[in-house]
Amino acid sequence: MSDVITVNCPTCNKPVVWGEQSPYRPFCSKRCQLIDLGEWAAEEKRIPSSGDLSDSDDWSEEQQQ
Repeated sequence: MSDVITVNCPTCNKPVVWGEQSPYRPFCSKRCQLIDLGEWAAEEKRIPSSGDLSDSDDWSEEQQQ
């Protein structure tokens, strides 16, 4: 007997079984997955950074060397 692992959907907080039967995991549905993607695309969500450089600044510095 195996333990069933469930997580909460990051968008709607609905429980989702973590397994093959949940193709959109950790999301409960394609709709919730697309809502999350839209939030990232609109820059409503961000990964915090400790530096002031953007990716383009890093690239510029590499090209000058």
